[in-house]
Amino acid sequence: MASHLNSSNLFALLLTALLFISGNGVAGSRQLLEKTEPEIPEFPKPNIPEFPKPEFPPLPTIPTFSKPELPPFPFIPNLPKPEFPFVPHAPALQKPEGPKQPESPHSASSP
Repeated sequence: MASHLNSSNLFALLLTALLFISGNGVAGSRQLLEKTEPEIPEFPKPNIPEFPKPEFPPLPTIPTFSKPELPPFPFIPNLPKPEFPFVPHAPALQKPEGPKQPESPHSASSP
């Protein structure tokens, strides 16, 4: 038969886990305060000979063109607003009344 964790066992497990997690922070912060990196000696920089700068050919020039003239935009006259035929308003219809439903004995409150 399977056993289930009840709330008291779960609370004890959670408390134990939190205590273990919180204890690691002190040891970690102590290590941060100590200087643990080694001293790195500085090496002399090597002498690199200077090379002459290369000469590149000049960039080709791109000819500029004049802006083309566009024909004028054609005039479009405003059209008259169309008139729609009148739609008569229909009167609201009444809901038909059907026979009354008998009351169920189960819906009445019992004493």
